[in-house]
Amino acid sequence: MKKNLLFISFAFLFFFGTTAPAQERYVKPFDEGPKDASFSAFRSRLIAAAERKDIKYIINVLDPKILSSYGGHEGVKLFREYWKLDQKNSEFWEEFLIVMKNGGRFIGEGRNRMSFFAAPYLFNDMPDDLDMFEYHAIFGNNVNVREQANMNAKVLTRLSYNIVKTDREATIHRKTGPGEWDIKADWYKIESLGGVKGWVKAEFVRSPIDYRAGFEKKRGVWKMVYFVAGD
Repeated sequence: MKKNLLFISFAFLFFFGTTAPAQERYVKPFDEGPKDASFSAFRSRLIAAAERKDIKYIINVLDPKILSSYGGHEGVKLFREYWKLDQKNSEFWEEFLIVMKNGGRFIGEGRNRMSFFAAPYLFNDMPDDLDMFEYHAIFGNNVNVREQANMNAKVLTRLSYNIVKTDREATIHRKTGPGEWDIKADWYKIESLGGVKGWVKAEFVRSPIDYRAGFEKKRGVWKMVYFVAGD
């Protein structure tokens, strides 16, 4: 009898006492924009203006104290200089359209909840128990995870909106201009919380503290009050 009890105890510990495998976690797209007709219409006009690179329109929707970086860049003049809006190759348009086309939430407080909107969805929806500097998310549906950092490499699997960790030291960059700092991530080596490993094109891996925009409704008019990255 004692031997039977010992065997049962051992079996219980073996099957239930070991550490359970980690589970995949996700940050899926979410958009509250359509809940407010005035914001929805404003956003549509703003996206159209950005697609045609209409500097005048963009400047017109900026709050006088628009924040463009945590390094002291505040105000319309500094925003325009920071993003080099007068240059044809300004990176603002690409970054801004990515932000504006990927949902978001109304994040005002109390009765004023619907007077402040933040985009994209990722910044506000990342789980609070995860370090935003350490974890990223797959920014797309059915994104290829490849064996090597090469578009011709074998596709190991596909991920959709999974939370992942990136190996910063292994990141592969590409040059975007002649300057020393004119570089941009091209491939990320990732591992999902469920243990999926491989390489993903950088455009499909996004940090929750990457560029994001905030809009506030002031005296019935929507204004952009920040467009920043970092924390």
